[in-house]
Amino acid sequence: MYNRYAESARVNWTINFAASDPEHKAQWMELMSPKSIGLILRSITTDYKFPMTWPDRITVLHKLRSKPQAGADHFILDVLILSEVHRRAAARCIEDIVVYDYRKARKCALPPFMMEKFRETFELQEQAKQKYGARVRTLLDRLRQLEQSSWDRPDAVEDVGSATKP
Repeated sequence: MYNRYAESARVNWTINFAASDPEHKAQWMELMSPKSIGLILRSITTDYKFPMTWPDRITVLHKLRSKPQAGADHFILDVLILSEVHRRAAARCIEDIVVYDYRKARKCALPPFMMEKFRETFELQEQAKQKYGARVRTLLDRLRQLEQSSWDRPDAVEDVGSATKP
């Protein structure tokens, strides 16, 4: 089921590109059909964290692993499947997607419209990583300062309790 969740979410991920790129909407939508150029799942690796049970809701997130290069005939997506009930990762997947030309019956390079959107998306991912990474570092620094001001004082005494009363 987790692989099915990842695949359904990847289709939605692609449809979102169609919505954000009206000029190439038809081409994005055609990627999900065997008419011309399409996407084929070459492989999926799934690392299960725990079994989800009904009733649960999931969120599936996709991220481009690397910036697409000119002439590339595939791309890799990192996938995170989150359990909303447990508020943690239920599985992580790696999807290797091939761009396939059904008319020629062979792999082909990513079309220019995909290359452009994937590069833009990858840059946005990198910007978000920098922004939120900096916020995490700030929080960790503040936490360390709090620890040093309370726990790491030379006169601080840790009370670990005792099995016997004095």
